[in-house]
Amino acid sequence: MDTLELARLQFALTAGAHFLFVALTLGLATLVAIIQTRATLTRSPVHERMTRFWGQLYVINYAMGIATGLVMEFQIGLSWSGLTEFAGNVFGASLAIETLVAFFIESTFLGLWIFGWNRLNRWAHLALIWIVTLTAYASAFWIMVSNGFLQHPVGYRVAGRTLEVTDFGAVVSNPAALVAFGHILSGALVLGGLFMAGVSARHLRKRTPEQDFFRKSLRIGIGVALPALLLTATMGGIGFDTLQPTKLATYVGSADRMAQAQADMIARYGPGDYLPPSGWVQGGSMTMLILFGVMLFVLIPSFLLMLIRPVVRRFRAWHWLLTAMIPVPFVTMLAGWMFREMGRQPWAVYGLLKTSDAMTPGVPVGFSLAGFVTVFGVLILVNYWLLARTARRGPDAVALGTTGQVEAPAPALSF
Repeated sequence: MDTLELARLQFALTAGAHFLFVALTLGLATLVAIIQTRATLTRSPVHERMTRFWGQLYVINYAMGIATGLVMEFQIGLSWSGLTEFAGNVFGASLAIETLVAFFIESTFLGLWIFGWNRLNRWAHLALIWIVTLTAYASAFWIMVSNGFLQHPVGYRVAGRTLEVTDFGAVVSNPAALVAFGHILSGALVLGGLFMAGVSARHLRKRTPEQDFFRKSLRIGIGVALPALLLTATMGGIGFDTLQPTKLATYVGSADRMAQAQADMIARYGPGDYLPPSGWVQGGSMTMLILFGVMLFVLIPSFLLMLIRPVVRRFRAWHWLLTAMIPVPFVTMLAGWMFREMGRQPWAVYGLLKTSDAMTPGVPVGFSLAGFVTVFGVLILVNYWLLARTARRGPDAVALGTTGQVEAPAPALSF
């Protein structure tokens, strides 16, 4: 495998791993905000405990996701300086805004939410989690604005060897970004809903004491996941209108369309192979569509079953199935991301900069690949262990928002 392929593999692994943290963060943040809204409006003790339990899982995943995000940004600067030098003036602005949103606004209000339990007015505390959720959406939006420009460049002009922004509004309203943002956000709700339903189903199957707690959680998870899955499919279908001609021809698999797309690209850009790797594109799309069918097949009857309380409590085969479904949306989102990213090859910025020209020359990619894989592997394992341990222990072992903490003594005044 040559240096370019190693660099692409490194980016794919780090971006894919970070994306899994982001998707679960988006999904859980929304669900926690919904549950806390119910708890605030009704003063329901069980919903307050649900907020703390699922909120602690959210905080764990958020913290680990921040770590992977920092590593992700480092490897972009390390391996892809050609991309940042050529197009950084355009997509760098949205990345900078995302950093401000994520590291200043979102993290600040999340800290206030974590430490504001039993200290802030309940309405103020509820407002905090909604601000956290909305800023998480904003962070994802600005990432997709950057990615949308790479997929479908708009609002720019070429100035020597770099690009300059001529219409920032066009960059922000890029259909390739907006549709993808809706697709990813709804997909994250599917992932969060199935995660909540799967964890709840395990506790129901084990007959843990918190049956009412996890029955309600299971119903919320499924109740969010099914409509979100239908919305995800709708946004994905709309997204086909923004596909590059070469990606669309490869996805369809028609030899005539692929030959025509290749001929058109040669006429515009000169000799070369402009078709993306068909195995990755078709494999990613097929995996995504098959797993969508699996989730739909499980969620439709699950939506009906959850309405029958004895079934929710006693149907162990269904509990097994829902628990086994936890990894399915993760794999589905990775397959969709692979379809999106591999489909624009051989371009880093479609039609403007090839991936081979975007790479930093002379970088020891083999060494850095081993380092990044090791770091991300450790972070993923630690995150899984923390999430699994917290989920297994149940709501009684949650520290978030509990009372009775030892307060630090007030400092004595001396004169």
